[in-house]
Order: sequence, then C-alpha cells, then structure tokens
Amino acid sequence: MSSTQHLAPGMRVRHPDRPDWGIGQIQSVIGDRVTANFEHAGKLLIIASEVDLEVVGDDAS
Repeated sequence: MSSTQHLAPGMRVRHPDRPDWGIGQIQSVIGDRVTANFEHAGKLLIIASEVDLEVVGDDAS
C-alpha cells in the first residue's frame, strides 16, 4: 500500500504502468486520492493505494 505523505501539489510524477501519459503535475492530494494533470492524458484521479506514482526530478523529460 502506497503512502501519499511524500506527494504534494506542484510535484511532477509519472504513472509506472502508463508511460504514454507523459509527465503529470500533482494538483491535489486528499487522503489516498491524488489528482494530477498529465501531458498526454489530461487531469486524472489516481488512487495512491493502488498506484505508486514515481516522482520526477526537474531535469526529466
């Protein structure tokens, strides 16, 4: 089970199973619900207990 404690609005993330979505920027974190706006998939709700989002550094593309 993943924790959202390390996630915060403004952070950039990737979905480990959907690289085609591109980089997402976290919009909100409420409980285990993370809303992120992805380059190629738009704004999506991710359940952090089911998906462990990968935090991306500023130099990633």
